Amino acid sequence: MELHNKDTFSEDILPVVIVGNGPSGICLSYLLSGYTPYFSPDGFHPNPILHNKLTENPNLSLFDQDLEYLCEGVEGRSSNPVAVLFDALLLPDGDFGVDCASPLIWRHEPERATPHLVLGKGPPGGAWHAMEGSMLTLSLANWMELPGLKLKDWMRDKRRNLRNDRATPAEIASYYQHYVSKMGLEKSFACGTTVTSVSRVSLESGRSVWKIQGLQRRASSGEGNEVIEVPFSVYAENVVLATGTHDIPARLGVDGENLPFVCHSFWELEAAISSGRLDRASEPVLVVGAGLTAADAVLAAHHLNTPVYHAFRRPVSDPALIFNQLPKLLYPEYHKVHQMMSQQQHKVGEKVVNLSNQPLSSPVDGTSPYTRYPGYLSFPKHHVAAFKPDGKCVLEDERGLQTVLQVSMALVLIGAHPNLSFLPEHGRPLSLDSKEPISCRRNPLDVDPYTYECVKEPGMYAMGPLVGENFVRFLKGGALAIVCDIVQKQRKKRQEKCTTSSLNIQLSNCTLEA
Repeated sequence: MELHNKDTFSEDILPVVIVGNGPSGICLSYLLSGYTPYFSPDGFHPNPILHNKLTENPNLSLFDQDLEYLCEGVEGRSSNPVAVLFDALLLPDGDFGVDCASPLIWRHEPERATPHLVLGKGPPGGAWHAMEGSMLTLSLANWMELPGLKLKDWMRDKRRNLRNDRATPAEIASYYQHYVSKMGLEKSFACGTTVTSVSRVSLESGRSVWKIQGLQRRASSGEGNEVIEVPFSVYAENVVLATGTHDIPARLGVDGENLPFVCHSFWELEAAISSGRLDRASEPVLVVGAGLTAADAVLAAHHLNTPVYHAFRRPVSDPALIFNQLPKLLYPEYHKVHQMMSQQQHKVGEKVVNLSNQPLSSPVDGTSPYTRYPGYLSFPKHHVAAFKPDGKCVLEDERGLQTVLQVSMALVLIGAHPNLSFLPEHGRPLSLDSKEPISCRRNPLDVDPYTYECVKEPGMYAMGPLVGENFVRFLKGGALAIVCDIVQKQRKKRQEKCTTSSLNIQLSNCTLEA
């Protein structure tokens, strides 16, 4: 879809504009397009309290019910109650690995559709198109799917097999792109767009709306297939932030972090491997961080037989570490990294092993403490103090003791922040703590738990990682909450209009009688 500039005299105002075309934006678009969930006449939910509540109004869609009432007594692995509710309805007993049928049925009711626009930088699927293609996803396959199209069915049609009931990011990205086409949502998607400003404006009618401005990449009409950026602006009653949090890599803030050998994304490691700059003869790679992306980097380098130093702040036994929360059978590759972190640690006070000189296969006698996983050494409870121009990295432990490592490349993989540069102060005033950067885990946006409307900005909603939902299975609840609230707003507006019209007719009759 091509976008154009609209002036403030235009009354062509959309009810909803969604910024972000990842799974959050796609799911919301699906619900706004008239696809409506009902409790099936033959439906059964294993939670007896929820089942009884759903049978009270069997003819009402989920959009027309009291979500707060339905949420009471439903528990799950999210702090957002509507996310837990919708997950329980789509995947009953999903936490136990039980493939229990959903009690919901979906009806396409075009008369319910709300006109909307979804803006995204790339193709539908968002950041999934940029993720490493061959790694397996953390979530089980059915946790990644969106309503109305089972991922397993789609993969079977594509003659692809699920490994350990998990798919690759490349497969998930392809599924999301196909989903938009299959569900007929393309007409609401404008890809290749970068939003540069979202602000409140008053039209000449006195109406206050959102003005969304940005640039859209298009092929020029001239020769050479040149790509140009064309400005656009649209107006909306409501705007939804669904951008995710993978835009800006988090930084350590230490000396030397801008040196050429210090990188902040997994893709830079991939590029170094692909170009041949990194191989088994290279100096060790330093991986900083103890999340899943850091683990992927360790696996990639280790697979290449490139030596790896691995530094992280927490102790290996810390229950907050993601590795200590994953079932071993489902996630064998991450369990292997956790074993490496635990069993091959640098001992305080000992001389650092030069991994470059270490044999790449384990000696049979096992006399060395570092031979179980040759070419790997972890530094728990350490942080980076500085990077030096000669490729040296200074690590420091909790007692202040420093260790200097010689490396070919340092990968700082400690999370990311969303890019909300199109909002005043990068959106910080909308977060729980306006003095801190927005973070999915530590400082999400402050929203009403049952509507996902920003507490400090009426008419602006947020969903997905911006409100603390990292898993696709839970971000779908945000879409449900937002649609329910918008439906109620539209109903209230119609009632007010009817009341005003009725009052005007009565006044007119009074005038005629006089």
